[in-house]
Amino acid sequence: MLLALAVAALVLLPAGIWVAGCALSGPRHQGPVSDHFDGRRFSNQRATGHAGFPAFVRWMMDRDPGPWRDWTEAAPGPAPPPLVPDGRMRVTWVNHATVLLQMDGLNILTDPIWSERASPFPWIGPRRVRPPGVRFEDLPPIDLVLISHNHYDHLDLPTLRRLAAAHHPRFVVGLGNGALLTRAGIPGVVELDWWQSLDPAPGIVVTAVPAQHFSSRGFCDRDATLWAGYVIEGPAGAAYFAGDTGFGPHFGQIRQRFGPVRLAMLPIGAFRPEWFMARAHLSPADAVRAHRALGAHTSLAIHYGTFRLGDDGQEEAPRRLREALAAAPAPRPRFWLLEFGEEREVPPPEAAATPPTAVPGRG
Repeated sequence: MLLALAVAALVLLPAGIWVAGCALSGPRHQGPVSDHFDGRRFSNQRATGHAGFPAFVRWMMDRDPGPWRDWTEAAPGPAPPPLVPDGRMRVTWVNHATVLLQMDGLNILTDPIWSERASPFPWIGPRRVRPPGVRFEDLPPIDLVLISHNHYDHLDLPTLRRLAAAHHPRFVVGLGNGALLTRAGIPGVVELDWWQSLDPAPGIVVTAVPAQHFSSRGFCDRDATLWAGYVIEGPAGAAYFAGDTGFGPHFGQIRQRFGPVRLAMLPIGAFRPEWFMARAHLSPADAVRAHRALGAHTSLAIHYGTFRLGDDGQEEAPRRLREALAAAPAPRPRFWLLEFGEEREVPPPEAAATPPTAVPGRG
C-alpha cells in the first residue's frame, strides 16, 4: 500500500503541477506566418533556443547566489512634474524596468510594476526588496504605457488595472498580448509587430522593435506572444526602451533605422549565471556593448536591484557596470545609474557628447 501511494504521488504530483502551470498560461497569438512567427510560436532573429529543463536543473544544482538584503526602507523620490514641454526629455527610474519617460508633453510608463511580488500569486514568487521610488499617487497623468513582454515582472496585471482606472492611458503591447489585458478588463490596448508604429499624439511616433528574449505566463504558452522593445520619437529626439533582451543584431538595426538615440534604457540585471542567462538577458558588459552599437548619447541602467531573479547579488550589476565603464576605451559612455525615484533631464546630443562621463546616482 505504501509503495502504491508513493508511485501515485510521483505520478500525480508532477501532473498536478503541469495542469496548474498550464492554467496560468495566457492566450496565444492568432495571425499570419512571418519571418519570426511560424503560426504557433515566435522566435528571435537569430536562433537562440531555450536552455531547457536539464540546464535549469544544472543551474539549480550549481547555484552561486550573491547577497541580497531582505528589505531596505527608503523614502520615495519627489513627485515628477505634470509634463515636460516640447524639445525636452526627462526620465525617472521608478524600479526594475519601470521608467517614467516625459518628453514633448507626453508621459510614458514602461513595464510598470508597483506590486509586492512579480508573480501570479500574492503569497509566493519573487518579492521586492525595497519600495518603488515614486508613489503611485504621485504619478503625473499617464498617457501611454509600453509593455515589452508578458513575464510577471514586466506585465503586472494589478498595476495595469490601477493605471487603467486612474489614468485611462493607451497600452501598447506586442502581438498576442492584447487578449490577456482585455480578458483582465483593461481597455485601450494596441498590439504592434516588430517595426510597426503608432502615433499616440501629434508629432510622436512609437515603434515596436526586435528584442532577443522569449515569453510565457505558464507552462503551455512558451513563445506564444511577441516580445519587443520600443523607440519613441518626437521633437525631443528618440528614446529607446529595450525591455528584456540579450545581445543581438537588433541594436545595430535600431541605430540604422533611427540613428543614434538621445536616450537608451538598457537592462543590466539577472545576468548570472551567464551561460544560462546570456541568450535572454544583457550582462553589464553587454549593456556597454549595446550602448555603443546603438550610438546612444546617454544610457540608463534598469532591471536590477528590485527583484531577485538571477544569481547576481543586489549590488553586483551596478558594480560590474561601473567596472565595464572604467575599462571602456575613450570616449567613455555616458551611462547613468540612478537611485530609485531619481529623475534626470536627458541632455541633448550636443551636450551629451561633452564631457563623455558615467554619472552615478545619489546612492
